[in-house]
Amino acid sequence: MLVELTALHWIYVLFIVLIIGFMVMRRDTTLISTLGIFLIAIVATADFTASVSGVFKSFVFATTELLSTILIICIIVAMSKVLQKTGINEVMVTPFTKIFKTPGLAFWTIGILMMVISWFFWPSPAVALLGAVMLPVAIRAGLPALGVAMAMNLFGHGIALSSDFIIQGAPKLTADAAGIPVTDVVMASIPLVIVMGVVTTLVAFFLLKRDMKRGSMEMVGTFDGEHVEEKPEDLLSLRQKQIFAVLIPVAFILDVVAMAVFNLSGGDATAIVGGTAIFILLILSMFAYKNDGLEKTTSHLIEGFQFGFKVFGPVIPIAAFFYMGDAGFTSIIGEFLPTDSQGIVNDLGIALASVVPLTSEIAAITLTGVGAITGLDGSGFSGITLAGSIANLFGTAIESGTATLTALGQIAAIWVGGGTLVPWALIPAAAICNVSPFELARRNLIPVVVGLIVTTIVAMFII
Repeated sequence: MLVELTALHWIYVLFIVLIIGFMVMRRDTTLISTLGIFLIAIVATADFTASVSGVFKSFVFATTELLSTILIICIIVAMSKVLQKTGINEVMVTPFTKIFKTPGLAFWTIGILMMVISWFFWPSPAVALLGAVMLPVAIRAGLPALGVAMAMNLFGHGIALSSDFIIQGAPKLTADAAGIPVTDVVMASIPLVIVMGVVTTLVAFFLLKRDMKRGSMEMVGTFDGEHVEEKPEDLLSLRQKQIFAVLIPVAFILDVVAMAVFNLSGGDATAIVGGTAIFILLILSMFAYKNDGLEKTTSHLIEGFQFGFKVFGPVIPIAAFFYMGDAGFTSIIGEFLPTDSQGIVNDLGIALASVVPLTSEIAAITLTGVGAITGLDGSGFSGITLAGSIANLFGTAIESGTATLTALGQIAAIWVGGGTLVPWALIPAAAICNVSPFELARRNLIPVVVGLIVTTIVAMFII
């Protein structure tokens, strides 16, 4: 399969390198991302006015794509503000203090809970369910907020989403593209998921512990440098706090039951969590503030929205650039790619696969590379069908390993694009924990890269 690479493809690659470089140097990426969008637009259209307009349209496109995530973060934060003001969160987390005796116990317990819930309902609702309750008690146990975000992110958007054993959305897409049964992909992915998960989380935990001992992890990456908890006000009696501390988890447990009964996942599961959080916010505000409840409800919502857009402000420009590599290009600029193009990112993946020799070792490395490249658009799912197709070509050529190669491409694409390395894709965990998504991406980089290398090597022996 051959694809024509144009100047647009090479400009996109150049700016990916520049953006990664800026992030590694801890510099802001808004300027370089905006320049990348403008340059791609002007090369594609040769129209200055359209290119200037394209920058704005790309921001609108990115905001629209991210809107549901922005809203759930805003609402959860608004609800959390009421819980903190009333002191209900203090009562809610008390039982967990007996479990979270050390930072290590907090890290592994939160991670495993996140993984299990994410298998059934996908990571975004799991972050919303766990984050508000677990964060304060984990911090008291000595685990930094960034450590909590890493645990939820690596176990949820990494292990659970890349394996997707229960819902099987990802294996279905890759299996169909590879022309093999879903069960083959699921079975082939088990050893790779275990290796990737174990290696990545162990490396992440080792680096986390090292930096905590050095004293460099206390509040690294927070947006405002302030502690995530606020001093509670004398709004409710202890008995009232205890009642709400029971009712609120029950409400979210009922959400989980509803997800299972009505087969809700992904966006639908996130929506029911968000709706429940809104009602909790309304009820608590009216109950705690009495006559001032109407105004306080709006006040807390404003706080939530201010926080949400404060988080997403620096992320929207970089997201807008990377969306240009996929469906965003046509929506923002128009039909200016070659007729046989599958999008800039997918074209690059196909080009990589077409220039490498066909051996089992090279096949494994290529599938990891293709998966990682196609994951750069921040979806994780948009490129896995391409990974499945290329796995089928390579598997046929070397006469073995199609299922393993398919699973490897799936794992690489989702670990990179599903929410562990691309900043806007890991925003749910970062925002709930009040840490910078860019700092979280930097923290995840070494563990994920090490995990992908080891997993690729293991795949070579399996094929």
